[in-house]
Amino acid sequence: MERDGQIIRNRGGAFGLVDRMDLITGRVIGHRDGYGFVRPDDGSVDLFFSPRQMRSLMHGDRVVARVAKIDRNGRREGTLVEVIERGVGRVVGRLWRESGVTFVRPHNARIHHDLLVPPDASAAGRDGDYVVARITEPPTRRHPPIGVVEEVLGSRMLPGMEIDVAIRTYELPVAWSEDVVAEAKALPAKVRRIDVEGREDLRGLGFVTIDGEDARDFDDAVYCERTARGWRVVVAIADVSAYVHPASALDDEARLRGNSVYFPDRVVPMLPESISNGLCSLRPHEDRLCVGCELIVAESGRVHRSRFFEGVIRSRARLTYTDVSSALEGGVATLRGTLAEQAPMLDALREAYDALRRARVGRGAIDFDMTETRVVLGPDGRVERLEPADRNVAHRIIEECMVAANVAAARFLERHRLPALFRNHEGPSPEKAQELRAFLEEFGMKLGGGDSPESRHFAAVIDSASSRPDAHLIQTVMLRSLSQAVYAPANVGHFGLAHRAYVHFTSPIRRYPDIVVHRAIRHVLRRGRLGEFESVCGNSLAMLGEHCSMTERRADEATRDAIAWLKCEFMLEKLGEVFDATVSGVAPFGVFVTLDDIFVEGLVHVSTLGSDYFHFDPIRHRLRGERSRRSYRLADRMRVRAASVDLDERRIEFEPEGREYSRRKSGSRRASTSRVHGRGERNSRRR
Repeated sequence: MERDGQIIRNRGGAFGLVDRMDLITGRVIGHRDGYGFVRPDDGSVDLFFSPRQMRSLMHGDRVVARVAKIDRNGRREGTLVEVIERGVGRVVGRLWRESGVTFVRPHNARIHHDLLVPPDASAAGRDGDYVVARITEPPTRRHPPIGVVEEVLGSRMLPGMEIDVAIRTYELPVAWSEDVVAEAKALPAKVRRIDVEGREDLRGLGFVTIDGEDARDFDDAVYCERTARGWRVVVAIADVSAYVHPASALDDEARLRGNSVYFPDRVVPMLPESISNGLCSLRPHEDRLCVGCELIVAESGRVHRSRFFEGVIRSRARLTYTDVSSALEGGVATLRGTLAEQAPMLDALREAYDALRRARVGRGAIDFDMTETRVVLGPDGRVERLEPADRNVAHRIIEECMVAANVAAARFLERHRLPALFRNHEGPSPEKAQELRAFLEEFGMKLGGGDSPESRHFAAVIDSASSRPDAHLIQTVMLRSLSQAVYAPANVGHFGLAHRAYVHFTSPIRRYPDIVVHRAIRHVLRRGRLGEFESVCGNSLAMLGEHCSMTERRADEATRDAIAWLKCEFMLEKLGEVFDATVSGVAPFGVFVTLDDIFVEGLVHVSTLGSDYFHFDPIRHRLRGERSRRSYRLADRMRVRAASVDLDERRIEFEPEGREYSRRKSGSRRASTSRVHGRGERNSRRR
């Protein structure tokens, strides 16, 4: 109990209950500027920790804290009582030697301590190399942390270094244990006749998979046919739970990883490739086990009947989003000819999608049509180009089918009163709603719903902004006002999709919560007792939901970090070039701009805006010159020149075109520029 922060020993040696002593247990969230916060375990408001309090703490530590005072803004300031658990055991960063002192500067900006390294503990690392260092002594109020270098990764300019650093910084598991390898090898290489017995045989239906060009783990296939009153849509999902059993080494490892992590040049899979890309992947012309969801869709787009089953399918074709979109749009007649066998089914699927889409709009679901950036690497591992990754009609069709299947799965589990991991998405807090409303008013737009807007109010704003040139900015700000979706056993609904209940069912190859949902569905289909399933999974679902939410955030942060690095590498070759951009943020020290098409973000510092005193107006989100009256506000258009890049901080700085340009030194460790906000790929199904 003392270890978990439930009790604490006082100065007199007696034990007391933390919650009875007005103490707070939580985890430290560090900030790059030296201060931090304690996020309480009970979900209450964070405690602010000053830089002085953070001297002996690091990001990720679990602590017991006390509220020291309430500042004039109503913010709770805390003071440290005791460190329960250290959250960081190893640090990834660059090795430096200055004035006879060797230290590692962490790559993770939330860790603001430099790690001191004794002269004989720096291995063979050279100045500036990326290294992995183990902390031997945590920080105190008097001295920084001390550690030893365990691994030298090499120069920061080596191809693939950004991925290696991200993997180690965010502690992504990459190695398979001997038990996991042994269990994977013991599985059959293909579906056997005995595996098919008792399953519904759908090998005669024209299932196809539709994925990106570089996809290898095909976990969903679709089939559609017209009926007298609508459509029959069948979504077949790879039956991972048929091979990965509870409490096995494979299951323990999949649970630990939580999800696959997708980088531009590689994947850190949740399951070994022999399973994710082989035995379970719905590859064309091969028998595969599945858990199927049959949806009967009415002309109105309402799913008025659904059923689940264990089945076996044989995919007819591996199609790509690009080919399917071109075929459905009829833009390339010859391409449609190559899909002649699937054309009738794809046409029916498009019609079913149109109906589902109308129902989606009718219930007021939010559709953020955000353009993401795709990083294209060359043969040498360097960034070749950045290009927009737009969603076409094929993306939307598959997404709509997956959403419908996920909703049906949630209703199925609720109907049978089985515990599940729901995908919860709450609406904005009253404070966030008010901030968003003030922002939109500057653009002549209004958000309905008062302090508690509904998804239909968000959808109305997005629809009205769709034809505006600043639509991307407006959608970005609206998206940031919403909370992040999480996994939890208690259902609170999905605000963005406007559904009362929602689970993840459609990607068990790359998401562990989907495996849990599959097991629950199979438990019902096999007429298992409710108590039997609860004994296996129910008691730990709350902790499992927190863990899977954490691994998802970890994956997002790792991919965002790597892509930010790659964008900086790309911009290093563009210094001095001029770009069209949009003002995406305003601060007292300058304006943030986002480049058109490639969505690279950086700072135009106030010192480069002209010979004037610029004052920040937080109400109107603008900087305004005192003498010139020139103003810079959100959504303004600018032409900017790439001025400097800081790879260590993942920051880029621009200057207005027309200002005399001088190429400044890039790569300094302490430049005051802005963080690049990279956007990961494969988000279209993440809801």
